Amino acid sequence: MADETNGPNSEQIDYWNGDAGDKWVDAQERLDPVLEGMGLLGMDQGGVNPGERVIDIGCGCGATSLELARRVGPMGSVLGVDISSPMLRRAAERAAAESLGHAVFANADASSYQFEEGAADLVFSRFGVMFFRNSDEAFTNIRRGMRPGGRLCFVCWQPLIKNAWVTLPRDIALRHVPPPEPPNPDDPGPFAFADPAKVEGILGRAGFSDAAMTPYDTTMYHLGSVEEVTHFMIYFGPASRLLEEADNDVKTTVEAEVRAEIAARHDGEGVAFPAAVWVATATT
Repeated sequence: MADETNGPNSEQIDYWNGDAGDKWVDAQERLDPVLEGMGLLGMDQGGVNPGERVIDIGCGCGATSLELARRVGPMGSVLGVDISSPMLRRAAERAAAESLGHAVFANADASSYQFEEGAADLVFSRFGVMFFRNSDEAFTNIRRGMRPGGRLCFVCWQPLIKNAWVTLPRDIALRHVPPPEPPNPDDPGPFAFADPAKVEGILGRAGFSDAAMTPYDTTMYHLGSVEEVTHFMIYFGPASRLLEEADNDVKTTVEAEVRAEIAARHDGEGVAFPAAVWVATATT
């Protein structure tokens, strides 16, 4: 990866190459089934055809890139792009284990990476495009790597209030810790693309046509014991940052209250939480 530590997305690069990247690698086997359905939803809507050239933005540990590679077959290709070195190492290991040599990975910032101009039939992302400091510039750069008539399809979250997997642990934590500063609506983050008009504006300014946002209400099913789901809910979402500076007594109290809520929802194998996403589509 080129030295982008002083670039517009340097904060995100530092974050995902530190403990956060390692944490997601360690949790990859648990996370894949939780997120799989939403990625497949996007692929089915965007269309993935044999022989196509695909770019996967924010590919993480590679689950979406591998599925895209299976769909395009050996006559196609997949380029997975991510800023997290630990996650990309896992992605490359998984591709090698499945003999998917037509899936390759670039440790790079998609907002400035020099894609092969006019080459991609499809650009896809599952929750990987909401973190650019300057989304207009990022999507303009991504479009340059797409052929005329190419397709863009990505999955992003609808507003936080419609995603109980976030609001449940967050609201419990906020009973015991001070609320954070309200985010700037233009700041990058998981819910930065919750407003469809904002996203359509970004895509239009970047030169895309036919931008559309299709809403889907779905669920996130967390397989595991009450303890396992409780730990995941607290330490893999906004609640984890709220509790970073909290003392052990506060953390213990929050964990106990979240555990009680999880236990009440547990079906013996796991817990299903309401979730809501947009599938964004556009063409070049």
